[in-house]
Amino acid sequence: MGWQYNRRNKYGARKVTKNGLIYDSKKEARRAGILEALEKAGAITDLRRQVKYVLIPTQREPDTIGPKGGRKPGKVIERECYYLADFVYTITETGETVIEDTKGIRTKEYIIKRKLMLERYGIRIKEL
Repeated sequence: MGWQYNRRNKYGARKVTKNGLIYDSKKEARRAGILEALEKAGAITDLRRQVKYVLIPTQREPDTIGPKGGRKPGKVIERECYYLADFVYTITETGETVIEDTKGIRTKEYIIKRKLMLERYGIRIKEL
C-alpha cells in the first residue's frame, strides 16, 4: 500500500500513486480503497474507475465524397464535451448504479457538466 506523491494541480491537490494506479488526489485514493473493500465484501459490484460519459458529441462540417467515391469525414468544428466519473459501481442489494465524484472544489465547469449529466442521462452524481 505504498503511496507516491506526484505534482500538484492548480487547486492544490496532488496526484497520488497507490498500488500502481494514479489518482487525482489522496481523497480519491482513499475512497478507491473503501470501494474496493466493499466490492470484496459483496456490497457492491462492477466497480469501475474513470468512466467517460459524452455530454455533447463532436461537431463536424458535413462529410464529403472523395475523388474515388469514398466518404471523407468533415473537419472537426468543436470537440466533444465529456464528463469523466471517478467511480461507477452497482449496489448489490438494489441493483442501483451509482456515479461518484470526489470533489475538493466544485468548479463552474464541473457544475455545468453535473447539470448536463442529469439532463442527458438522468443521472445525479454523488459528490464526496
